[in-house]
Amino acid sequence: MISNNVSKIPVVIITGFLGSGKTTLLNYLVKQPNMKSSAIIINEFGEIGIDHLLVETSTEEIIEINNGCICCTIRGDLQDKLGSLAMWLDTGRISPVERVIVETTGLADPAPIMHTLMTDEYLLNRYSLSAVVTLVDAITGSSSINRFPEAVKQIAIADQLIFSKKDLVESLSDWDSYLEFKISVEHINSRAIVHEVVNGAIDPNVLFHQEADKNEAVFADFTGWLNSVEESSNETECNDQTHVHRHAKDQSGINTFSIELKKPVDRDKFNEFIQALGLEFGENLLRMKGILNVEGRPEQPAIVHGVQHVFFPILWLDKWPNAERSSQLVFITQGLMPDIIQAHFDECFSE
Repeated sequence: MISNNVSKIPVVIITGFLGSGKTTLLNYLVKQPNMKSSAIIINEFGEIGIDHLLVETSTEEIIEINNGCICCTIRGDLQDKLGSLAMWLDTGRISPVERVIVETTGLADPAPIMHTLMTDEYLLNRYSLSAVVTLVDAITGSSSINRFPEAVKQIAIADQLIFSKKDLVESLSDWDSYLEFKISVEHINSRAIVHEVVNGAIDPNVLFHQEADKNEAVFADFTGWLNSVEESSNETECNDQTHVHRHAKDQSGINTFSIELKKPVDRDKFNEFIQALGLEFGENLLRMKGILNVEGRPEQPAIVHGVQHVFFPILWLDKWPNAERSSQLVFITQGLMPDIIQAHFDECFSE
């Protein structure tokens, strides 16, 4: 069980398909004064043009940047790298950091990185997944999502989407095509906060803002997920105990939907439900978030968060934000119809 008293370092994953502008974004971010005390984990130094910012190489693994950031490469396993970073911090080998930024390769599936943060007990007590930020190319993005499933998944699981190269639309594409592409991206992911940038220029506070109150931050995040489903749902089912919203099925097979349970949840039954889903449909469960009213702990909501077949340990919050205390789950799936998960849910929680 994670201790709520441990101050964890937030981790932001920056992903996006080949050529979408991740390097440009990072180059801009590391130059900003308020990005001091950051640790940036990248795939290879050759992929990011920060040579002019490098001060010295203290080891083969650590490079210091003259604004106070620390860079290191992923030559091995990310789990080892994050573990080493924590050890360097504990021993004073590097100065304290306020955040970690992990940049993926253009063809990467972000899920394994998220799995790393969710499955290692040591990392769970040192780091927290803050956000997944996906770069989307305004010029070539439409072709990418039509040809490469990785590009679709990068968009589908993002918390924030950054459309890059908007300044090139008029010369290399056209506005009608760009607007049509934005609509198709919204069909894949209507939850994410959307930004449009030129040359990576974005206020770091927009990407890395941390609310001081953990309860408020968690509820604000989950409310955004829930509202996006309810606002765009074209079908609703209700009965005395459950409430289901469904997002229209996207051409890429992405479904977003929510399930609400009015009565308190039996913890053992919920664990059985989640484990069964992970075993049977893990690859199709892109992301899941939920707030639960658990039997025996009515005053403390439980937060659940999963990616594919892996789930974070339950996190208990101090209080509910209001009198509404129903259990709510939001699913993002690919190639998996909501009816299937609903059937499992009904089987597990029906009287």
